[in-house]
Amino acid sequence: MTVDVRGIYMKWNLTYLFESDEAFKIAYNEAQQLIININEFEGKLGNLEDFKKYYLIQKEFESKFSRVYQYASLSSDLNKKDVEKATLVSMCMILLNKFVQDIAFEEPELIQLGYDKVMSFVDKCPELEEFRFGFKKLFHQNEHILEKRVEQIISIYRPALSTTGELYSALAVADGIDSKVVLDSGEEKTVTQGNWPTLILESKSEAERQRIFETLYKKYETHKNTFAKIYETILKGNKANAVARGYNSVLESYLFGNNIPTKVYETLVETAGNNTKALKKYLNLRKEYLGLSKYHTYDRFMSLSSSNKKYSFEDAKELYFKSIEKFPNDFKEYAYETLKDGFVDVYEQPGKRTGAYSSSVTNTHPFILLNYADRLEDVFTVAHESGHSIHSLYAMNNQPAALQNYTIFVAEIASTFNEHNLLDYLMNSGTLSKEEKIVLLQKAIDNIYGTYYRQTLFAEFELLANKKCENNEPINHEVLSNIMIDLYKKYYDVDIEDEKVKKYVWAHIPHIYYTPFYVYQYATSFAASFKIYQDIKNNVPGAFDKYIGLLKSGGSKYPVDQAKEAGVDFTDPATFDAVTNRMNELVDMLEELLKEK
Repeated sequence: MTVDVRGIYMKWNLTYLFESDEAFKIAYNEAQQLIININEFEGKLGNLEDFKKYYLIQKEFESKFSRVYQYASLSSDLNKKDVEKATLVSMCMILLNKFVQDIAFEEPELIQLGYDKVMSFVDKCPELEEFRFGFKKLFHQNEHILEKRVEQIISIYRPALSTTGELYSALAVADGIDSKVVLDSGEEKTVTQGNWPTLILESKSEAERQRIFETLYKKYETHKNTFAKIYETILKGNKANAVARGYNSVLESYLFGNNIPTKVYETLVETAGNNTKALKKYLNLRKEYLGLSKYHTYDRFMSLSSSNKKYSFEDAKELYFKSIEKFPNDFKEYAYETLKDGFVDVYEQPGKRTGAYSSSVTNTHPFILLNYADRLEDVFTVAHESGHSIHSLYAMNNQPAALQNYTIFVAEIASTFNEHNLLDYLMNSGTLSKEEKIVLLQKAIDNIYGTYYRQTLFAEFELLANKKCENNEPINHEVLSNIMIDLYKKYYDVDIEDEKVKKYVWAHIPHIYYTPFYVYQYATSFAASFKIYQDIKNNVPGAFDKYIGLLKSGGSKYPVDQAKEAGVDFTDPATFDAVTNRMNELVDMLEELLKEK
């Protein structure tokens, strides 16, 4: 049923969580009361009854708090200008931080009890079985957990030590004054993080695009010393943590918790960085077809073709559902469930958070946020976010609460799998014009460009910068810029020194400030999803069953093991070669289409 954009069928129905803010506050108080005395269990976990009671309280708290946090977070995202809703989120974060501080004794105490005793308690308490894998993960990190008093001190100082992200946000966002640019038409425009790609896309001259880009990056150049000092502090913090906890490297300290071998990261960086021929060919094709005298990084927003065709949200769902018609029934049922009325907030509205996401917490139906604008790319966003929600539903219905949350490492597999499938469906549908095929191919290639190569480039930057810090080499804006200059030459064969301010791109990437060693997972997930998709497309026996097995497993296994059981070995360069081969295939197809008159 097609409903007016203001209709309830295209908005979240948060009464699924709580009928009102008052009901939320009642549940919040219940969660708060549950853990009000939880620190009194310190020194008692060696007693079976106390051990059991402690973890049953945690289990109940997780169930209540996750629903409370979901309601607060989603309510706030619908209107970021609503101070009352933002206060609900703050309440949740204060409660969570207090909980983390109050249980700082837990891990050192369990380590002191020893693996055998802890597991014997689990053996005697079937209701705690879901915690077994978590305990295994804890003892996996045994050698890197410090004595109780040290861990308590770290937990107390953690809020102060983690302010680098807030400092970055304050400088880049809160105090980051957007500048104005004069367009060729004489019109003056304020350049923001949100509108600059559109301004580039609509521009008709190289000089104007350069002015737009330099206007955006001006703040990074102006504050280059401060951005560099903030990042240096992060690097030193990474090193201090790795040394204090006895890791062999900063990289290992970030991967060890999920038992991800450093070889996975290193294989990705080496394989992607040494297989850029198709990427460079694509950039050259763009330069020639667009008639550019020289290709610049900001030219990536220019379209090779365009289509005025509009796709309603109903159209998007129909195309998506048709693309998965041959898949197993349970997969299709979950796909329909993810886009059910009340669980998708479709259109942009004043104050609403930008972008798109799927949000899920334990034992709760996932919610999807969109800012749908009737474009072809929005159709892919629907498929992408549905993939995340499908993953969450499989996990929720096959795992207990403690094992439902899957890691970021595998999170993008289900979403990009849907995109691969939708692309092939549309390209083979026979309903597309030449212009629409070019639009689709550019989107698919740009997806590999942005998700696989660009994120790997940033991952290699993090690796090199941290190694410099580990080797006690100086860190400043020139050092960081020189790393980027070398990497852009390596990956794209582009000299970013010609772009004046592009070398400060390291100050433009919030992830390396907020969540170090995170971005590589976009590339690994993309590679895994494509390998799985290719196996299914080529009718490899059992391929879809293995894929469903990965989705069902939630967070019950280490992510590298989950991927391996689904047919993906991240330590094998062949896994990443599959992406390279796909890039070659798509670029060749695009080249042929561009040659057609």
